[in-house]
Parts: sequence; structure tokens; C-alpha cells
Amino acid sequence: MKYVCDVCGYIYDEAAGAPDDGVQPGTKWEDVPGDFLCPLCSVGKEQFSKE
Repeated sequence: MKYVCDVCGYIYDEAAGAPDDGVQPGTKWEDVPGDFLCPLCSVGKEQFSKE
């Protein structure tokens, strides 16, 4: 599953995770920490939509 940042278009792919931001590959979106910020524009998880 993929989620896209509504502000800048960054795509979080559950299969790839965001290892540079402390989220391991295979991490489901609901298991990403609540304080996760978009690596490109720094908005929170609430600004992401399912792609």
C-alpha cells in the first residue's frame, strides 16, 4: 500500500518504508509512529492520503 503527502506529493510505500527516517521496510502505515513527519515538507501523518 502507498500513501501520498497531500502537500508535496512524497509517497510513503509500506514495502520500502522510510529507513532514513527510522521506519523500517514493511512497516504498515498504521504502525508508522504518530509523530512521523514527511521527509520533504515536514507535515504530519494526517496530511497523507491513500494512493
